[in-house]
Amino acid sequence: MERRSALKNMGMAFGYAVATPTLLSLLQGCKDKPAYSEWVPAYLDRGQGQALATTLDVILPKTDTPSATEVNVHGFIDAYLDQVMPLEQRDFVMMKMGKFYDRALEGSGKTELAELEAEDIEPVLATYLRKRTEEEETAHSEAVMSYMQAIMQGGEATLDEEVARYTFANELRDLATWAYKSSEKVGEEVLAYLPIPGEYIACGDLQELTGGKAWSE
Repeated sequence: MERRSALKNMGMAFGYAVATPTLLSLLQGCKDKPAYSEWVPAYLDRGQGQALATTLDVILPKTDTPSATEVNVHGFIDAYLDQVMPLEQRDFVMMKMGKFYDRALEGSGKTELAELEAEDIEPVLATYLRKRTEEEETAHSEAVMSYMQAIMQGGEATLDEEVARYTFANELRDLATWAYKSSEKVGEEVLAYLPIPGEYIACGDLQELTGGKAWSE
């Protein structure tokens, strides 16, 4: 358990909890952002960017609320990779991303990331976002910890491809959800929002207080 906690505290994944206000501002003013089919990423190449954006909209599709790309989650992730993430962590993320999309390409019979569509990515996500047993999670965490320790000590290491895919899918879902909820549009128009917090009710019923909505962060 200590090793699993240490892994989470290392910030070895996306490290989004320390995103700067400048990067968070990328999630604001989403009405002025172009459709992601026209998006030119700052760090990712065009194919990687298109595949990432498509994946994000599978995770958080448009319903009666905006999709992930409508609030610029794809732009935020690309900017974080470009401007904030340490080199070793970024290389690790890109390796895991590559393994994940290699599986999507293999399953779809396509050769270019930009050609991937939601129906190509959905089954891959379903596989790697399935609930794992505690034993599987522990084994995966141990493998990732060992890999990162070796890399950070200047050595060489390999990570099982399946572990890499599981790790990427789960980290991306968590980051996407956090960024989505942190966006101005979702925070003010989807979640329960009070620009000036008022009375504190410690034991109030969520249904009565907000109509069942989570509070905006």
